[in-house]
Amino acid sequence: MTPDGFLYEKQAILEYILHHKTETAKKMKAYEKQKQAQKSSSQLESKSEERERVERFKTKENSIVSKPINPFTSGQNPGGEKSRTNAAESSSSAPVASSSQSLPCFWVPSLTPQSKPTLLKKPSKTVLCPMSGRPIKMNELITVRFTALDPSLDRVALLTRQDRYVCAVTRDVLGNSVPCTVLRPSGAVVTQECVEKLIKKDMLDPLSGDKLSDRDLIPLQRGGTGFAASGVDLRAKEARPVMMV
Repeated sequence: MTPDGFLYEKQAILEYILHHKTETAKKMKAYEKQKQAQKSSSQLESKSEERERVERFKTKENSIVSKPINPFTSGQNPGGEKSRTNAAESSSSAPVASSSQSLPCFWVPSLTPQSKPTLLKKPSKTVLCPMSGRPIKMNELITVRFTALDPSLDRVALLTRQDRYVCAVTRDVLGNSVPCTVLRPSGAVVTQECVEKLIKKDMLDPLSGDKLSDRDLIPLQRGGTGFAASGVDLRAKEARPVMMV
């Protein structure tokens, strides 16, 4: 049983904790691999940006150097005008080509605008209780000991009876409709009425004799009383039409 009072079969809850730890280890490996890939890609991007800056600097430096002017040629050179026209056309067509290369391709999955790698979040190593959602630890689980109504019956014969277990102190029959409390030192199950009338007077475990505190009195969570969502904290929500302006 968890410290919040949720009762589980021992093997089932231990397998759940072990499975969660195994899955967390796998997710952590994938997360570390993703971090290494992001680190290497960022290094490659920084190197490529540095290379581009160097190339742009070289291009600007080379454009500063002017060619010598031939004094024997006239200022109006048809060939020069043609070369300037070709240079202008090539310079104007360059941005068009570069922009066409950067456009998304909607029929190729890898070039679509929404095609981005799914980033993994760092997995949490905390194991949560399936019922309460609060963290649980293996060393905090409490072994619960029910007192059988008839100790002479075996487990199979006990399952066929409607009344199976009783309070460890008052011998009252336990059921889903009876509020129960687990004593942490001994793990015994007693009724809430027994706790209020007998145990809280001396605050001693009647089976082990250990001193009790309020933390050692754990209410056992109940369920399955025949009513829908019995023992579950429900919240009602009311939806009304809203005028949109």
